[in-house]
Amino acid sequence: MHLVLHAVRLLGFADTKAIARRFDLQGVEEVLKDAEARGWATYSSFAGTSGWSLTEAGRAENERLLKAELTDVDAIRKVYADFLPLNGMLQQACTDWQLRPVDGDPLAANDHSDAAWDAGVLHELKVIDGALGSITRRLTDVLPRFDGYDRRFSQALARATAGETAWVDRSDVDSCHRVWFELHEDLLATLNLHRGD
Repeated sequence: MHLVLHAVRLLGFADTKAIARRFDLQGVEEVLKDAEARGWATYSSFAGTSGWSLTEAGRAENERLLKAELTDVDAIRKVYADFLPLNGMLQQACTDWQLRPVDGDPLAANDHSDAAWDAGVLHELKVIDGALGSITRRLTDVLPRFDGYDRRFSQALARATAGETAWVDRSDVDSCHRVWFELHEDLLATLNLHRGD
């Protein structure tokens, strides 16, 4: 139950297959139906898509299970402190990927016609990628469920570097931004923090 609820939390809204893939789980549909019966998850459809999300009670249960799982909170806090400066870099890189200021319009959309601008953004993402391996290893030493964030980020960056621009910041693929957002949510959930803290 723990990893299924946590997968739903990290993904926000996802179908059963995506939830199962998140932690390579079996028997997910039965667990989700059990969670629904307990009032922890709900299945809904919106704009042609269907999926699962956590209820407030499910979020509380997820937080209870995460707290019970964590034996070395100080180690995770130390990694989170090292994560935060990289988070600022990632946010700026994604902003720069989406916007390229021009005379008279500081919020002009980046049309990706300036190769040097885009190369600068990709360089920033490579710097983040270089640091993410150490962060993931330190997290995985405490909680194995953190495994894979670095590989997923590297794979997305490789695709972006090869010219597939969606792999920097799109939410419908396992992009650099999506992987990072998930990692950030995982850290916040593990430490019982909120994005505004």
